[in-house]
Amino acid sequence: MSAVLAQGEQVGSVGLNIGIFTAFVLVTLIFVYRASRTNKTASDYYAAGRSFTGPQNGVAISGDYLSAASFLGIAGAIAVNGYDGFLYSIGFLVAWLVALLLVAELLRNTGKFTMGDVLSFRMRQRPVRAAAATSTLVVSFFYLLAQMAGAGGLIALLLQIPNSNRFGQSIVIAVVGVLMIVYVLVGGMKGTTYVQIIKAVLLILGAAVMTVWVMGKFGFNFSALLGAAVENSPERGEALLNPGLQYTNPIDFISLGLALVLGTAGLPHILMRFYTVPTAKEARRSVVWAIWLIGIFYLFTLVLGYGAAALVGPDVIGGAPGGVNSAAPLLAFELGGEILLGLISAVAFATILAVVAGLTITASASFAHDVYANVIKKGDVPPDGEVRVARITALIIGALAIVGGILVNGINIAFLVALAFAVAASANLPTILYSLFWKKFNTMGALFSIYGGLASCVLLIIFSPVVSGPKSVIFPGADFVLYDLQNPGIVSIPLSFLLGVVGTYVGRRERFNTEKFAEMEVRSLTGAGSEKAISH
Repeated sequence: MSAVLAQGEQVGSVGLNIGIFTAFVLVTLIFVYRASRTNKTASDYYAAGRSFTGPQNGVAISGDYLSAASFLGIAGAIAVNGYDGFLYSIGFLVAWLVALLLVAELLRNTGKFTMGDVLSFRMRQRPVRAAAATSTLVVSFFYLLAQMAGAGGLIALLLQIPNSNRFGQSIVIAVVGVLMIVYVLVGGMKGTTYVQIIKAVLLILGAAVMTVWVMGKFGFNFSALLGAAVENSPERGEALLNPGLQYTNPIDFISLGLALVLGTAGLPHILMRFYTVPTAKEARRSVVWAIWLIGIFYLFTLVLGYGAAALVGPDVIGGAPGGVNSAAPLLAFELGGEILLGLISAVAFATILAVVAGLTITASASFAHDVYANVIKKGDVPPDGEVRVARITALIIGALAIVGGILVNGINIAFLVALAFAVAASANLPTILYSLFWKKFNTMGALFSIYGGLASCVLLIIFSPVVSGPKSVIFPGADFVLYDLQNPGIVSIPLSFLLGVVGTYVGRRERFNTEKFAEMEVRSLTGAGSEKAISH
């Protein structure tokens, strides 16, 4: 197959690929439409009426979390960078322990629909909700960029649109954006959750089949697989098995690790999933289910990544339409030809659609619930009015995601997601932890922490080698690099924790609401008074 790609011929059958894609989209749209008929209230639209069980929500969380970055990006990163690529898998998995131990249950007990509910519980409502919504929108946008870039690369490979045809790939990204908006506008959280569950099951099954297939080719001997990967990567050789191939600077490596491990507990679209279950106990169960499913999947990525290196080769992967993100589809073609390529690519495409739908509904819900309903209208708004604004916001976010996805098309999507994790860990996590556990924390501390962490993180990304310089894909012709590390986490995360403390003491004259803090403490620990499931 390496020779086939080298000659520029197509991989698989374009007609078959389109047929499988269309069938999958139609089936999922039917589920979304059926779910939409039960959307009667804001709770239905935002939190699926809190009607999902722990295991169901756990599968949906794993569907939300196992994004295009997990499947396409990490497989590609391992195939090209070996050990350093697998660091993404380790970081993404370990992060769930932080979410389980510190955030999931307490957040479910305290909030209602969004992160802003928790952060503003004992603070001044309007400024804190506005800050939480701003942070949610920025994190969701960064995450959306990664998914849109993945969609562009995947479909470019299947439809044989070469990397030189930027216009063709841009059209593909726009089509994905439009489909995403349809999922959100029609189905709300309930429809999106059903799509997540279907997609998670298919993704894990598809990865399992490919993993067993790859191991079978090497007599179920992992050492033989690693040896073949080294042999088929002459430029990298043994370096493929050792750290330092991608991250030569140890500080860059630590910065990435901090962002990955601390980012999950601050991701708004993951936090919002805890509200779709009826009780805190179910929230805990859903995280345990998610950890098992995600852990198994990330073990598969190790075999898929090295399998792609051994059977396809890093040079072929890098030169294919979609670049590094094409490793898993190319491996599927090498293993099972056109049929497996079409099926695995359809699952990857569903992965992208489901995740972007989840991100869009989170961002639009945050704006409608926190900014429109509670800041602009001061709580005096009917639920249907709030949902209408959420749908309009989804249209705007979808349009921005399409434009951003076109700009970042070609960058490794696991890397892009790591940037989104850094923003979440910097802007959201310190404020969430301080709100839940620090008695003296106040409104000024929350504003310092959110805006300070968000601004420092985004500025460091803008002035990093990611955006400009010779290795950048966004603006390779320009060079305004001021910060030499590829991930800002090592600076922006501690700074946000520090700013939370500084802001709290700057605003210490604010009257401390003892009753509200006591209510939040009891509610977060026991669930007394928290939002319950709504029966229809």
